[in-house]
Amino acid sequence: MIMIVATLPITLGTAAALGAINLWLALRIVRMRLKDDVLIGDGGDDLLSGRMRAHANLVEYAPFVLVLLALIELARGSGAALGLTALIFVIGRIAHPMGMDLRRSNLPRAGGAILTWLVLAFLVGWAALIAVGVA
Repeated sequence: MIMIVATLPITLGTAAALGAINLWLALRIVRMRLKDDVLIGDGGDDLLSGRMRAHANLVEYAPFVLVLLALIELARGSGAALGLTALIFVIGRIAHPMGMDLRRSNLPRAGGAILTWLVLAFLVGWAALIAVGVA
């Protein structure tokens, strides 16, 4: 059996940051649930509903970004472009739930969503170029 040991510092650091954000988002929800005695659903509270959606949104996007980061890092190594891309994603994932608390259109919410989409599109393109041997 051949064992390959790879260090993925950008992916690992990003996963740690996203794990911390995930915990922060979950704790915000739990505090509201305990305070308002809401065990299931949102209890009709728009703020709780928005926080639940923000948490779910992170869980929907983070796995794709982490997988793409890891595969690109394995294929091309750690680099400034990959690190900056990961940082932009983390910033977007912090901004988005902060904006969700405002319950109206706002820059943190829209900016976080846009940064997320741009990062995902960039990583998808980069991975595709590597896969076909162009990058």
